Amino acid sequence: MTLLARIALLSLTALAALAAGGCGNKIDTAIVGETEGIYVGVDDLTYQVQISRILNPASREDQAYLRGVSEEPAADEVWFGVFMRVENETDQEHPAADRFRIVDTQEEEFEPVDIDPELNVFGYQPRPVGAGELLPAPNSPAYDNTIRGELILFKLPVASLGNRPLELVIESATGGDNAVVDIDV
Repeated sequence: MTLLARIALLSLTALAALAAGGCGNKIDTAIVGETEGIYVGVDDLTYQVQISRILNPASREDQAYLRGVSEEPAADEVWFGVFMRVENETDQEHPAADRFRIVDTQEEEFEPVDIDPELNVFGYQPRPVGAGELLPAPNSPAYDNTIRGELILFKLPVASLGNRPLELVIESATGGDNAVVDIDV
């Protein structure tokens, strides 16, 4: 084999490897995330759980996340926050999901708690996401903090924290596939 043929073969092999590798660091979207941080797709939007954690009402930071919440957890319940990022990588506007639930291993399901958007700038507000846009919007309080996600707030029984893994279900608004993400506790 001539030197020119070897160079051509090596070049083709390198191009094929780049094409197979996606030519970048973006992971293909899926509908199941085995851990937080995985990109999952629902209705042409990409969702990513930035972080999830128990919120402490005595913490100054967490008090800001709990503004605008009218109910209180019972003695055997905790506040649990899921901070979500949504990206529209298409050239058309799409509605963000407006239904989420947490499911434990005992098939107990928990719905989010309402957050008053007039009192809480961190709460997730389902709305249309324009082409190339993000939730939270850049330069918003939810974007400008260290988490960079909008809060979806749940009230969970302490007993359910032991029924792991907990799964966050992101429901399709259009009847398409839902996505499921295993969330950390």
